[in-house]
Amino acid sequence: MDLVGDILIELKENYKDSKVRDVRVGASWTAVLSRNLGICHNFNKPGENSVKDAGTLMEKTTFELSEYVKSWDLTEASVGVAAINSIINPAGKIRKNFDALRNLIETSKNKNISMVGHFPYSEEIRASAKNLWIIEKNPSPGDYPSEAADYLIPKADIAVITGTTLINKSMEHLLELCKKNKVYTIILGPSTVMSPILFDYGEDMLAGCRAVNVDALMNKVSQGIGHVKEFKHDVEFIVIEK
Repeated sequence: MDLVGDILIELKENYKDSKVRDVRVGASWTAVLSRNLGICHNFNKPGENSVKDAGTLMEKTTFELSEYVKSWDLTEASVGVAAINSIINPAGKIRKNFDALRNLIETSKNKNISMVGHFPYSEEIRASAKNLWIIEKNPSPGDYPSEAADYLIPKADIAVITGTTLINKSMEHLLELCKKNKVYTIILGPSTVMSPILFDYGEDMLAGCRAVNVDALMNKVSQGIGHVKEFKHDVEFIVIEK
């Protein structure tokens, strides 16, 4: 199976000629405006590399930008994910303004939780859960390294995975671990690609967002906005369940 390939096939069939209206690559976030505004976290390291064809990105179709998701340059890949998010219209069983993390405080009681990435309310979740294992590519004290996912996810009842794992190409393997071990799986964060294709890979809940204040959010991305809380009023948080 090829998660990225399947997402791109869906886009090519439905949105091949969609036009790019704007692209912003900020200090912490990337935004692409086409049919909608799509955003993605940006692991940018200023001065290291330029985005391929920078300065002419708006001359491409949104599908062409979406193919940047295949890049191993993480900034380029963030452009690809933001482009994907700008043309996918979330569909299915949608719940608006549902806080998946706050809900997890209740549903994690006496359960083992594997969390790939750092999220708010982790201490509240830890207090409720039997175990909370935070897995990080660059672990802080008390975290587990990314290599521990193969050991810890099979032990979990619930796995919470950041949507940015699509950027670094680890999402498909993490979903394989979850599906094989029948772990309830949540992909979470503004970068999350809200495509039902992820359900075919074992996903149970997609918790992402869509922009409601487009101009404000674009300006904030351009001007170096950092934390999600700084643009929470510019987006609508939505959940799609399997």
